[in-house]
Amino acid sequence: MAGSVRRPEQTGPPELFYNENEARKYTQNSRMIEIQSQMSERAVELLCLPEDQPCLLLDVGCGSGLSGDYISEQGHHWVGIDISPAMLDVALDREVEGDLIRGDMGQGTPFRPGTFDGCISISALQWLCYSDKKSHIPPRRLFRFFSTLYSALARGARAVFQLYPENGEQLELVTAQAMKAGFTGGMVVDYPNSTKAKKFFLCLFAGVSGVLPKSLGEGTAEQAVSNPVSFSKQRSRFKNLRGKSVKKSKDWILEKKERRRRQGKQVRADTKFSGRNRRPHF
Repeated sequence: MAGSVRRPEQTGPPELFYNENEARKYTQNSRMIEIQSQMSERAVELLCLPEDQPCLLLDVGCGSGLSGDYISEQGHHWVGIDISPAMLDVALDREVEGDLIRGDMGQGTPFRPGTFDGCISISALQWLCYSDKKSHIPPRRLFRFFSTLYSALARGARAVFQLYPENGEQLELVTAQAMKAGFTGGMVVDYPNSTKAKKFFLCLFAGVSGVLPKSLGEGTAEQAVSNPVSFSKQRSRFKNLRGKSVKKSKDWILEKKERRRRQGKQVRADTKFSGRNRRPHF
């Protein structure tokens, strides 16, 4: 990290960083809203939820409810937990459909066993790798969180965490504590060769081992979860990759269609008209 730029997690507790000014960005900054929505869509996709029934999901670090909006759009129900009162106030003002709880995920999730069919978290998990108080011991807080989450999930459910790790040691710390709590799974890295588009998703299985989903981009392969700590160090080349495609653009539409095909869904064939802008009719 160049110069004096610091990661938000290094500046202090999340409840102080996400104050009223920061929370306001999640209703006014269109770029920030777009990124949050894209990562939420990918996280829910990685959950591999059944299409024929609504599920109850937990959104850890729900913030202003942007990720919850996508969950609601997909016909599912959700409960959100966040430590920032300012962010939760924004969610209330936006009249999100989920139930909201203020809580510190490092102290565990306060839910009955088997409550949720899945869990997502966007840009929150890395905060547990830092100590804001003498009583904050990252490995213990991570284990407390993962162990209570494991209990709160139905057997066979998945949890998907989008995170911004500072280094490989943080990835090892987070994954080791998740496995210690009983999870299996590993890391899915989308667009590993792109500085802008590269995203880390920790995909965990509660009670039943499975196969890690494919990363987005060429040259990545499915990884069996036989080894509980599974990291992909494979790098591949991408053609003209300059960050994630703009929503509704031709590239974005083609990428979305490709994801649907990998899920076994019926998708219209690509033609020269796919994603083409059409003139409005008056």
